[in-house]
Amino acid sequence: MRATSKAKHAVILLAEDDRGDQELTRRALEAGKIRNDLRIVEDGEEALAYLFRRGKYKDPLSSPRPDLLLLDLNLPRVDGREVLERVRADARLRRMAVVVLTTSRQEEDILRSYELGCNSFITKPGAMDQFIELIQSLEEYWFQTVILPPKME
Repeated sequence: MRATSKAKHAVILLAEDDRGDQELTRRALEAGKIRNDLRIVEDGEEALAYLFRRGKYKDPLSSPRPDLLLLDLNLPRVDGREVLERVRADARLRRMAVVVLTTSRQEEDILRSYELGCNSFITKPGAMDQFIELIQSLEEYWFQTVILPPKME
């Protein structure tokens, strides 16, 4: 069993195409309590390449498995629902914590995300300070409160 602590940094993969949300997430995590290694991909195809170690992400040293995937549903090229479905279908990735972080409030998106195996579904708040607070509370919850399973390589 492994718990991520201040001594070990957390690897977080953010799959988000909005540059503003990328920057807010980066700032919130920099100001947070946990040392982290934030990796950002801008579309679902790039997220899958990172997670399945294809192309420029094939080296596990430069593209470590994430402890947490923050996944937008409305990604270009391959949407977040398909990314989630592929993650949960793979034995090496299915235990990874996945938080859907999206603008959607649609009941269909909420139900589908949980059916596909997300750990949490969160609608992004509109205000910048609320967004930063949300990211910091997610960081604290997933890396100080929860005990995550070991990563499978």
